[in-house]
Amino acid sequence: MRITGGVARGQQLSVPKSGPIRPVTDRVREAIFSILAPMTAAQFRGLDLYAGTGALGIEALSREAEWVDFVEQEPKYCAIIKQNLKRVGFSQKSHVYCCSAAKALSFLKEKYDVVFMDPPYADRFINQTIGQLAASAVVNSESVVVVSHASRVPLQEAYDGLSRIKEKQYGDTCISIYQKHTPGQGG
Repeated sequence: MRITGGVARGQQLSVPKSGPIRPVTDRVREAIFSILAPMTAAQFRGLDLYAGTGALGIEALSREAEWVDFVEQEPKYCAIIKQNLKRVGFSQKSHVYCCSAAKALSFLKEKYDVVFMDPPYADRFINQTIGQLAASAVVNSESVVVVSHASRVPLQEAYDGLSRIKEKQYGDTCISIYQKHTPGQGG
């Protein structure tokens, strides 16, 4: 797997030899960042939930995100994320939290411009986690939430004011884009 754009374009990322991890493909990552380009500032703060290898967050850093926090509960994947960050030179622009997404959402207070969620396709709690994210302190009306999920697992149109504004399908992968809508905001 390699970085598809930005200052680290072409650099290879480490991926586990085996296991349940399913990194977002290069094609889908390119599509995500094409969708995000007109929706976000050039410099943004990101949160990569269910980070796995860190590919989405590292891609964001390569494309000039100012900071990305990574959340991954498996210690061996946290080590891979740290190794990948060091390899591409982004260790000083990031932090890796080795805990569950639900736990991270209970203590993170930073407002993020972009939140990436790429949970395992078999995650039965994805709707609850998106609901927890919508109610958390990390998203506001300026935040964009990108959820990568199995196309056979439809997500809700809205979660506690977080409304889907776009959805694209790439094979078995579906990308749902959400933004927070406050009362009176319209849209």
